[in-house]
Amino acid sequence: MQKVRAAAVGIGEVPSGRFPERSEIEAAILACRDAILDAGMAPTDIDVVMPVGALASRHFNVDLVFSRLCEELGMLRSAKMNVQVMSGGATSSSMLAIAEGLIAGGLARNVLCIHSDAVGSLPKQAGIDLFSTTGVSEEWEAPYGHNMNAVGALAANRYMHETGTTEEELASVCVALRQWAQLNPHAMFRTPLTIEEVLASKMVATPLRAKHCNMLADGAAAFIVARAEDAPHITKTPVYVRGHGSLVTHYTVSQDTNLARLGFEEAGAEAYAKAGIGPEHMQLAQIYDAYPVWPLITLDGLKLCRGERAGAFVAAGETSPGGSLPMTTNGGMLSQGHTAVGGGIAVLVEAFRQLMGKAGERQVANLVNAVETASGGTWMDSHVTILSKEY
Repeated sequence: MQKVRAAAVGIGEVPSGRFPERSEIEAAILACRDAILDAGMAPTDIDVVMPVGALASRHFNVDLVFSRLCEELGMLRSAKMNVQVMSGGATSSSMLAIAEGLIAGGLARNVLCIHSDAVGSLPKQAGIDLFSTTGVSEEWEAPYGHNMNAVGALAANRYMHETGTTEEELASVCVALRQWAQLNPHAMFRTPLTIEEVLASKMVATPLRAKHCNMLADGAAAFIVARAEDAPHITKTPVYVRGHGSLVTHYTVSQDTNLARLGFEEAGAEAYAKAGIGPEHMQLAQIYDAYPVWPLITLDGLKLCRGERAGAFVAAGETSPGGSLPMTTNGGMLSQGHTAVGGGIAVLVEAFRQLMGKAGERQVANLVNAVETASGGTWMDSHVTILSKEY
């Protein structure tokens, strides 16, 4: 078991959706302000600002790189560093690990991590062009029509073949996430959803239909990481980072040797070992989604279904509100909305929110431990983080 070195002490977020009147910098400042206030800090308490790469506007992205947030938030001549982090959907895990490393190395005491983007307000074709072929080899895959929806479809087909998961069980992931989103005022989609509606929607890439797929959204979320020993003096609700595990499995899906497993079993074993606790201690699973097959693969790899098939586990309501293992309680990218790199940030912030006891109507009772995951690109890597209220 490793020494606990860092803790989350504040969070902030703005609603996800299409907000063409809300600029990326406005959303970023609002999320940062809320995180700083949530921690009971002043802007001058922040040593390092760590913005995530933004995709919708290169001008805004350059502003993030060139310390605009430090100026806007009143951190000039107090912040020591502004540094951008980018690893796609895995950035939530990457930036948390980097923040923890800076703190452990004595290079920072308090790190503000922030994502803001407006991909939902892009013209429709621009959004398609931006996301449809990211992570797809221009030499070996794109010439044959391969695209991001096909990535999710290939993995779904393989996983269903190997595990016997049914179309209804795959659709039940979307339904469970929507049930959580109905309780989330920041979610893009809050109307009820049924398995029948998912299976009746337009076929996109067999077996994926339109309502199996995520929708691009504008959004912003922020969190503050502090030294573990300082955390109880900053807030009454610190969330401690107990352990990480990570594994890169591919760039293009054609090079992955096992699409039905990815690297979550190995990454999970590493995270559990570092945390000194196992799957039997997890009361909450905040799992990166975007397509419904990925949560199923992750549940299996992390051994969270207590011997059941993941599809049957979700279909039985075990991950829905009131279930034995609440999962992705903000609604995930399938219902809160896919804010580009921020989809994973929102899942991590929701993990902190739940453990802090600040989730409102969707608050899960009596939480102590949670597992959070992330993956980037074409699910090129598998990241697992164990979080706890216990030091």
